Amino acid sequence: MEIKKYFSNKIPVAFIFLVLSGLFSGILFQSCENDDDDVTAPDATPVVRYIRLTEPEKSDSLVTHAFMGNTVAIIGENLGAVVEVWFNDQQAILNTSFITNTSIIVTIPNEIPEIVTDQIRLITKGEVESTHPFGVDVPAPMVASMLCEYVEDGNDALIRGNFFLDDPNKPLQVFFPGNLEAEIKSVTINEIVVTVPEGAGVGPVTVKSLYGSSRSSFYFRDDRNFILDWDNLTAAGGWRSGKIGNSNPDPIDGNYVRFQGDMPADASSKWDEDSFSFNLWNQANGRSDEPFYSDDLSKAVLKFECYVVEPWKSAALQMIFTPYSTSGTNSYLADTSVPRALWTPWTETGSYQTEGWTTVSVPLSSFKYTHEGQTSANSLTNDMLGGLTFFVWHGGLTGEDCTIHMCIDNIRVVPE
Repeated sequence: MEIKKYFSNKIPVAFIFLVLSGLFSGILFQSCENDDDDVTAPDATPVVRYIRLTEPEKSDSLVTHAFMGNTVAIIGENLGAVVEVWFNDQQAILNTSFITNTSIIVTIPNEIPEIVTDQIRLITKGEVESTHPFGVDVPAPMVASMLCEYVEDGNDALIRGNFFLDDPNKPLQVFFPGNLEAEIKSVTINEIVVTVPEGAGVGPVTVKSLYGSSRSSFYFRDDRNFILDWDNLTAAGGWRSGKIGNSNPDPIDGNYVRFQGDMPADASSKWDEDSFSFNLWNQANGRSDEPFYSDDLSKAVLKFECYVVEPWKSAALQMIFTPYSTSGTNSYLADTSVPRALWTPWTETGSYQTEGWTTVSVPLSSFKYTHEGQTSANSLTNDMLGGLTFFVWHGGLTGEDCTIHMCIDNIRVVPE
């Protein structure tokens, strides 16, 4: 009311509307002029003044080279009409939201160049090209994992990662614990197949290339912090210590536990602890009350070797840690307050089967689900790591009728 009164009594309303209309027209006209200034003619030659990194703490650092996968800002003039950016012979993916007349934010391609020009090439809509000197650095090999961390001497092992470059002038090399060089059978950018050398020990694997050397964070034949191996460490003392086997399939390292039986598509209707579970209750097993792992759980993983003999198409492998005092009960299996991890690799394609023993790595941060696949109200804590149960059951998923035959060995908790 006060505003209306002020307009009515002090200034004619028609005059106010006239002034506002003029202001609006002026702003709109100015905006259009600015837009015209920002539009780069298709035939204008792109000019690069400098290149910088996009991280806030490094934004004032000019660079003449950067690693593959890094994001950089190209600063210059007449960049608005650029439709292609090439680093050596590799074309980058452009997002028009990150292109202006004076800057282009772009990620350096992760592909290794076949032709190294040490230049960035820019091409406009009008097919005008310009270049600017810039080098792309190739990282040292990144050793991520092995298909199986337990492979006998003389057998082939598969190493996974990135930047595995076998240069004729400096061939790729792989060293197993004991500084024993392995024979390389085949190499791609992401995988190396090697023959494990005689006498290989326990520890990290090292890969060396023309661009540097890197050691794995995982251990080959990891023997740290074993929970169960069914040779010296068993689940005896629980209601179910698991069905033990050592043949059909051949073992990876002595005895293993076997889960085997028919599973319906709706796995929630199949409760068969005898065929599909084991219970390790530390107190009943005669172990100490120390938790399995006392360091940062967010940086630790549960690992084991697994052989899925027949196609797996239903149910989850539920992995449940229980406190030291838990024994003589199975109520925690269906207790939604008990967080657990659910391993369901068959959901990606509808079926999962291995061609031998493989290493499975489950981050402890993923122990956050209920038996039905929902998010549990509780998070995993160190004091919960006083017992361990595996149970093939439920998971909140519907698959296909199948026969499960799964063997597991060498359960351990280790740093990631």
